[in-house]
Amino acid sequence: MTADPIYAASKQGVLYILATPIGNLGDLSPRAVETLGRVDLVAAEDTRHSGRLLQHLGLQKSMISLHDYNERERIDSVLERLANGAHVALISDAGTPLISDPGYVLVREARERGLRVSPIPGPCALVAALSAAGLPTDCFRFEGFLPSKRGARKAALEALARETATLVFYESPHRVRETAAALADVMGADRPVVLARELTKAFETFYTGTAFDVCEQLKEDPYGARGEFVVMVQGASLKPEAEPGLDVDKFLRLMLAELPVKTVAKLGAELTGRSRNELYQRALTLKNDS
Repeated sequence: MTADPIYAASKQGVLYILATPIGNLGDLSPRAVETLGRVDLVAAEDTRHSGRLLQHLGLQKSMISLHDYNERERIDSVLERLANGAHVALISDAGTPLISDPGYVLVREARERGLRVSPIPGPCALVAALSAAGLPTDCFRFEGFLPSKRGARKAALEALARETATLVFYESPHRVRETAAALADVMGADRPVVLARELTKAFETFYTGTAFDVCEQLKEDPYGARGEFVVMVQGASLKPEAEPGLDVDKFLRLMLAELPVKTVAKLGAELTGRSRNELYQRALTLKNDS
């Protein structure tokens, strides 16, 4: 094994937040494998699932389950082992722990007790999906799983309808078609949407287009309700809608009496959502006519 700087420098136990593959086992980093080989304990969301990963790596490790339903009752024993010098790896069923997965309470308590917490970066479904979706990634908002009940899901989407950042959700296969239909209903049938299914696996699929298009693609695909999904929605446009009943020519004439054409066109574009160039040309015509 090569010398890991975190491991070598630590004089106490380290809690490693270790990312595991979301599908393709080849995505597990050499450092992650090395760390799993070194730790004294693996805290896994599902020990049966993670046991198969360790078996694939030829590792036999002490394991405990740590999931949403037992995290609070298990953390004291994990923290005690860390305080006594043991190294622990926290892993989820797939991807990076704590990203819509258990572990927050354990990490928070470890930090509060002054114990060392160190990430072992790797696969993350939302980042992988965004990188290949073709949607803006300079600003995005991850919302995890939407509510399972129809009314609560619609209310959650309505609260996000005017969000300008790219929206990212996780969704289960048996709800994905309902969610896609809700997106079209709440966000608009023409809102750009990308769904990623079975990332890094043999049947990896991206459904791309408007919300309406994606709904149709899911209906036509016999496998459209299988596998885990990442749902991505382009943010709402910043461009304001034209004010109902606004007399644009009257507005331009009033502004031209006080301001230069360029400024009038800029203000008109901000108010109406129309093209600045279009309004500039119209303002010029009105100015010349007067």
